[in-house]
Amino acid sequence: MSDLKVAAARAALDQVRSGMRLGLGTGTTASEFVKLLGESMRNGVLKDIRCTSTSEQTEKVASEAGIPMFALADVAPLDLAVDGADEIDAKLRLIKGRGGALLREKIVEQQARRFIVIADESKIVERLGAGLLPVEVTPFAREVLTKRFAEMGLDPVLRMRDGSMRITDEGNVILDVRVPASKDIAQVVDEMRALAGVVETGFFPTEATEAVIAGAGGIRWMRR
Repeated sequence: MSDLKVAAARAALDQVRSGMRLGLGTGTTASEFVKLLGESMRNGVLKDIRCTSTSEQTEKVASEAGIPMFALADVAPLDLAVDGADEIDAKLRLIKGRGGALLREKIVEQQARRFIVIADESKIVERLGAGLLPVEVTPFAREVLTKRFAEMGLDPVLRMRDGSMRITDEGNVILDVRVPASKDIAQVVDEMRALAGVVETGFFPTEATEAVIAGAGGIRWMRR
């Protein structure tokens, strides 16, 4: 599977040109792209690249790769954002954020003229919501929203890490929910976002402009 992630990342790197402003995603596949980008910059293949990141974790990986990093406001609008996804459907809608960076990912990727999703073929699903949908909520609203989501039949679970609540880069917490197969994910997300205390969800309905999917048969592109 690692080889497929590298293959997808390499295909996305082929879209990068010197002088671009890039948004760097979060997660294992996105990290492969960051490492390849750093190598190309060190070798002089790509020059004058200005990047911003979707998480503190990615910023660390990028800095270790020798990539100059900037605040989003200093480089937006972006020419290109590259990031992974947890689920991708035939309409190029995504579920993202199982790594916990959904809010910053959506902020950065909405600032990009192009957003390329990089993934292996296991991420393609017939129905979004086959797995967990992350929902970032304020700590103050956590308990009442947990109760409300349960009433909505979403089986919310507070995300933990090392025995403590998982705190996002923006200081919030994550409730992982399950969207019933009988419900439309877009409608469920609208209902959740109408509730005060919900900051963002991992449903990305329109952000991706294209996706590069690596599989046993090679690389294929999906475009909106």
